[in-house]
Amino acid sequence: MRTWTAVLVAVLACVTSAFAAESPDCAVAAALVSADYPLPRLMAAIAKGGEVPILVMGAGSSSLSGPGGADLAYPARLQAALAKRLPDVKTKVVTNVKSRRSAAEMEEAFAKVLIEEKPALVIWQSGTVDAITGVDPDEFRNTLEEGVEALQAGGADVVLMNMQYSPRTESMIAIQAYADSMRLVSQQREVPLLDRFAIMKHWNEQGTFDLYAATKKLETAARIHDCLAQLLSDLIVDGIKLAREQAKPVQ
Repeated sequence: MRTWTAVLVAVLACVTSAFAAESPDCAVAAALVSADYPLPRLMAAIAKGGEVPILVMGAGSSSLSGPGGADLAYPARLQAALAKRLPDVKTKVVTNVKSRRSAAEMEEAFAKVLIEEKPALVIWQSGTVDAITGVDPDEFRNTLEEGVEALQAGGADVVLMNMQYSPRTESMIAIQAYADSMRLVSQQREVPLLDRFAIMKHWNEQGTFDLYAATKKLETAARIHDCLAQLLSDLIVDGIKLAREQAKPVQ
């Protein structure tokens, strides 16, 4: 039987560094993305061989509307990015996305999706709906902690993704408390966080993407989703590498 180390060495040998660097727009925010914590369950699923399910659990901002919107949104682009980064791994990115869904509502659905999808990794995108509806930040944090615990107990690693940044609504919605809660849970539970809020704010401040612009909205949104997918693939591959470095060989 091949050891995990042997399998992962073979898989990761062909991985290029910083896939996002291939796109100058995406690379502007590359320094804001770091795995920080390993993804051992995902690594184990890869080592076993066969299809590796990855689930995106989120609300409306995980999707794009209109013809071809599903193919342009970040879950589909993540599938394509991982196929390029991990050509010897058969990843399957599936979505469980519903508009206006709170963290608590998503957490309630975890037991079902763990059984149905059997994901090795769950990308949990949350925060916006809770901020808009005024959910208590401590309650939001507790929900995240319980959700991460449930997902890990069900055999899935977790990557948290926080809310989008919008200069139009920044002063209207109290986002910061929820972003802070997600970062705290990431640190306490040792799960990676894709800080989408900081990434998009940086793009806006650097002029990479004009988030005020009303014209070519779908085109801009598609470019942003593609960059998020590339940065997310960087984070995932780095998380696999960290898990490999920390794992003991299994004979």
